Amino acid sequence: MDSLVEAARTAVEESFAPYSEYGVGAAIETADGAVYTGCNVENANYSNSLHAEEVAVGSAVADGHREFERIAVSSDARDGVTPCGMCRQTLIEFCDDDLPVVCDEGDGETTTYQLGELIPATITQEHLE
Repeated sequence: MDSLVEAARTAVEESFAPYSEYGVGAAIETADGAVYTGCNVENANYSNSLHAEEVAVGSAVADGHREFERIAVSSDARDGVTPCGMCRQTLIEFCDDDLPVVCDEGDGETTTYQLGELIPATITQEHLE
């Protein structure tokens, strides 16, 4: 199994999902090969919940990384979960449309998308200028 997918699976084990009971883990690889993981952390009001992909990106950015090679996402259901729209927008802030997004289907199977396939016509810095 791909080591990035393994890291995402390990992150799932740390998720705090008492309300949805749907644990998610993510692992993002930086341009220099470092790997940062994140898990979902739910809150009773849901809107304050943290998503696994955002936690992983936030940890990497806090360490000074701004360039990424790929991201893997897994859930405890191993159902091929993809990043939600909010997480896709967070990723596009730092990544190009061709960022590989590896989704864990279980049993060693994955589906890989390019970020631009998952979120076309995004809001970027150029739109704000």
